[in-house]
Amino acid sequence: MTALRQRMISAMQMHGFSARTHQSYLAAVCDLAKYSRRAPDTLVPADLQCKRSVKYI
Repeated sequence: MTALRQRMISAMQMHGFSARTHQSYLAAVCDLAKYSRRAPDTLVPADLQCKRSVKYI
């Protein structure tokens, strides 16, 4: 288990989050890592901005 994952779990337990919330939050972070192809703790705010441009005809 990574240090980030352990910190997240500890924080959620400390705040009394349910087991289902743990699963949901950890899955969301995992999906973010897959999408960005980077570890979540190395992301910066600019990495989270939408980079698609909309072109009008």
